[in-house]
Amino acid sequence: MATFKRIFFFFLVNILIIVTISIILSLLGIQGYLTSTGIDYGSLMVFCLIWGMVGAFMSLALSRVMAKWMLGVKVINPSTNDSREREILNMVYAMARSANLPKMPEVGIYNSPEVNAFATGPTKSRALVAVSAGLLSRLDRREVEGVIGHEIAHVANGDMVTMTLIQGIINAFVMFLARVLAFFVSQFFRGNDDREGPSPFMNMILVFLFEIVFSMLGLIVVSFFSRTREFKADRGGAQIAGRDKMIGALEALQRTTQLINNEHASLATLKISGKKTGGIVSLFASHPPLEERIQRLKEFK
Repeated sequence: MATFKRIFFFFLVNILIIVTISIILSLLGIQGYLTSTGIDYGSLMVFCLIWGMVGAFMSLALSRVMAKWMLGVKVINPSTNDSREREILNMVYAMARSANLPKMPEVGIYNSPEVNAFATGPTKSRALVAVSAGLLSRLDRREVEGVIGHEIAHVANGDMVTMTLIQGIINAFVMFLARVLAFFVSQFFRGNDDREGPSPFMNMILVFLFEIVFSMLGLIVVSFFSRTREFKADRGGAQIAGRDKMIGALEALQRTTQLINNEHASLATLKISGKKTGGIVSLFASHPPLEERIQRLKEFK
């Protein structure tokens, strides 16, 4: 269940936004894709693409605020005199300059025993890089630098926007298929006689149910792209912090996550680590197994 919990939060935010948009559009009667003869598929696709993208970018816009709230991230004041905070701040700023970021990201620490770090935010100029207290207590300086290099690479690669665009396209297909299927189910209940089909309320419920089901399937596609971006961030982290530090960071994560109770390890929302899984569960993994990531970095020149 750890893999599902790992990505559940942002999936939930996205699907809640999509369902909320659908409710508002239904209540306002905005259904221009329906004609007297059925569905105008072209109009429906444009309709879904627009609102699917709106939902995804709303999730992105809220990402920093929601991450701070969900994990209790304490943002470090750039003028802090605390030695530990200053050390983390300097690490992030040095790597941000090395990656040519247009603006220094916010830097935060959150109180958790998990060995974890994440980067989020709507743009390269409005990013947040946060590390857990558990990571700082269990990894040495070089290993922490490797982890931070990985997260800065996510920001430099524009992964937040890339994943948002992918999620927007998935949202569009989810909304499209849900409405088409709800329409045909309505027609099935109507039958070939003059009996009335389901009420508008029932049709709305069908759309919501299908959106949830198709969103779960779409999560498989999003997770696949997420895993490919993790490999790229590993390579970027190796270039920013140094390959030995990046490999050392992943090996340290591999050692320490094996020692942490699974109940604690599953609390992360945006884990840098991942464990080898099989079957259907592996399709929903947002991060590749650490073993595979380490091997690829060792082969990377």
